[in-house]
Amino acid sequence: MSSIRTLGAATAVLLLASACAGAGGGGGGGADSVNVLMVNNPQMQDLQKLTADNFTKDTGIKVNFTVLPENDVRDKISQDFSSQAGQYDVATISNYETPMYAKNGWLAPMDDFVAKDSAFDQADILEPIKQSLTAADGKVYAQPFYGESSFLMYRKDIFEAKGVTLPEKPTWQQVAEAAQKVATPEVRGICLRGQPGWGQVMAPLTTVVNTFGGTWFTKDWQAQVNAPEFKEATKFYVDLVRNHGEAGAPQAGFAECLNNMTQGKVAMWYDATVAAGLLEAADSPVKGKLGFTQAPVVKTDSSGWLYTWAFGIQKASKKQDAAWKFISWASGKGYEELVGTKLGWSKLPDGKRSSTYQRAEYKQSSGTFSAQAEAAIKAAKPLNPGVQPRPAPGIQFVGIPEFTDLGTQVSQQVSSAIAGAVSVDDALNNGQTLAEKVAAKYKGQ
Repeated sequence: MSSIRTLGAATAVLLLASACAGAGGGGGGGADSVNVLMVNNPQMQDLQKLTADNFTKDTGIKVNFTVLPENDVRDKISQDFSSQAGQYDVATISNYETPMYAKNGWLAPMDDFVAKDSAFDQADILEPIKQSLTAADGKVYAQPFYGESSFLMYRKDIFEAKGVTLPEKPTWQQVAEAAQKVATPEVRGICLRGQPGWGQVMAPLTTVVNTFGGTWFTKDWQAQVNAPEFKEATKFYVDLVRNHGEAGAPQAGFAECLNNMTQGKVAMWYDATVAAGLLEAADSPVKGKLGFTQAPVVKTDSSGWLYTWAFGIQKASKKQDAAWKFISWASGKGYEELVGTKLGWSKLPDGKRSSTYQRAEYKQSSGTFSAQAEAAIKAAKPLNPGVQPRPAPGIQFVGIPEFTDLGTQVSQQVSSAIAGAVSVDDALNNGQTLAEKVAAKYKGQ
């Protein structure tokens, strides 16, 4: 999860036909308006700028935006949706919250809207993204605005100069060997997040744990944080970043690794697919110098994470018809066309539709990485990311409300291990104690 699109995420239904398109309600603003609570990421800010002259002009529906930083917006969404206050009709939620919010009855299902809206083309949504926004009852509860996976980025020129090559689907062991071979006193071998946070170091590390054969919990809620596979993966990660990683690794997150890669201080970086667009931007010093591979693996066929910012409709909203029209527009093909022609194809909210990756203009603007990004998202397995069954959905997270706190506390231990202040064994033993407390809440359910 990237600090541009996703700095990390946080916590945490029936269609009320009679409530659709009702006058009043939904926090006020009149019958022909909807209230949207939205994270202040750049793509959402573009959406806000384009809405009045395009969506409102065409439909007559005014959109009242409340746009807040991620932590603030998540708290506000949780408060409004959990109380079903109905102040906001639509909110940005991720694939972390969506299944939980749906289970709690906070979201309106979208299947009936989709069935009547042939122009939306639900079949065009990338399957893993659609799956991650579908609840246990089989209904879709959110539509993606953009999505991402993770992959490996590397400096082709540095690798060629050193005579080192990487396959399109490398193993983590091959990546570690390459990091050692290409490193110089001026250029470190790889950048990996070490900054505390369940959406910082724990996001990439959990994908490594998955492919090494580990898991946070077994299907029957046995905590596995200090199990051999989890421990092997964490030791590998910590050793790799300590031996060949960036300077200041315990404080490095997405932004710091982006800077290291842009400034030529590292030869590789494993992180969000969205990073490629920033590295290949017109003003990037490393534009045209990069190669991309799928996320490294060990025991699984793929290991990239999956994340999407999406739009959900509050179940209590009395303006569900108007809310759907806004979502259908914002998540639709026509909006992508609008962004491409008005703002440039590099600003496309990508990662959600198969058709995006067929657009000639997009492929031209996205250079060499779009095919790899599409492949990474399509290969993601949110319900089966490892070698054993999971008790909750999620690749780089466990889809339970408690994971934000658990992941953050364990991340602090791991970051301390990267800093050399604690051993990996001690860090994960402490994490196991925390995980067992969480597991105790779910055993027997």
